[in-house]
Amino acid sequence: MSLQTYFEDLLLRVGFDKPIINKHWETLNKTYSVKSRKYHNLTHLENMLSLYNLYKDELNHCDEIEYAIFYHDIIYKVTRKDNELESAKLAIKLLPEFAKIDTKLIFEMICATQTHEHQEKMDINWLLDFDLQILAAPWEDYEVYYKQIRQEYKIYPNMLYNPGRKKALHHFLERDFIFQTDVFRAAYEAKARENIKKEILLL
Repeated sequence: MSLQTYFEDLLLRVGFDKPIINKHWETLNKTYSVKSRKYHNLTHLENMLSLYNLYKDELNHCDEIEYAIFYHDIIYKVTRKDNELESAKLAIKLLPEFAKIDTKLIFEMICATQTHEHQEKMDINWLLDFDLQILAAPWEDYEVYYKQIRQEYKIYPNMLYNPGRKKALHHFLERDFIFQTDVFRAAYEAKARENIKKEILLL
């Protein structure tokens, strides 16, 4: 099933009118497809949805997670520090008045992608793990990922980017766990730490 079909089916379930669904898809498609988005693009959403489908039986609020996946990076500018908050605000603002979905949970989910810290609500932890699974990709794919991130931050010279990137990567290593669910910790924690350490050495 295509990304657009997932999106349209979700919005119908939530309570959007058909005519406006096309408009929302066009906006989302255009936003995630701008040239400056080398990593935070439609492919990222597709990868998250694949993980969502893989672990769907573990989830309690599927529509909320799916909606959060689509909108968690709707606002993404490397010069801002409030992308997640503004994305959450916009995601809620777009919902119809009587949407059949938990708006508070969606807001919490998207905001949580700023820090990726453990949450009391397990569905949020699943979303966070879907978002960070790239950290545990095979090295060849991880290499593509970190180069795409560097391209997104190309306005910054290495003397500014490298220390900032190192700080962010060390922050992950300093945690007890990178991933927030037992399933992801067992499957991906070791590989993610290996990849991060390798990237730090290259900076």
